[in-house]
Amino acid sequence: MHIHLIAVGQKMPGWVKTGYDEYTKRLPQNFSLKLIEVPPGQRSKSSDPKRAIEEESDKVLNAIPSGAYVIALDERGKQWTTLQLANHMREWMQAGRDIALLVGGPDGLSEACKQRAEQLWSLSNLTLPHSLVRVFLAEQLYRGWSVTQGHPYHRE
Repeated sequence: MHIHLIAVGQKMPGWVKTGYDEYTKRLPQNFSLKLIEVPPGQRSKSSDPKRAIEEESDKVLNAIPSGAYVIALDERGKQWTTLQLANHMREWMQAGRDIALLVGGPDGLSEACKQRAEQLWSLSNLTLPHSLVRVFLAEQLYRGWSVTQGHPYHRE
């Protein structure tokens, strides 16, 4: 099983790649996290952000692997504790499907992306920068995986 992190945005600061890589390298090959970067839509002071979101939408939807279980990260989604995430991860592993996590750009995901998702997940009530979300997700997925394996990384 593989998790595909489909994220809007390219050319992230070095600390994002360093942080993301730190946690992805800890995951086993049979539970890998793969980043798929989608170019952001064109934005300017005079343009409508909805147009940029729609540009991104087609690219995000086209990047979803066939047969993947799709989870959109959205502020209206359900929040999970670490143990709930670990339980979801056990279910994902048992189902044997790849997972696609959709992360929007500065203006979020399109309605089409949210409707395509089988589940909405909120990481926090706080607004997080989309670059930081990559690092946060990689760490939380590693933490959840460590719980499923009885590894001491996560302490309650």
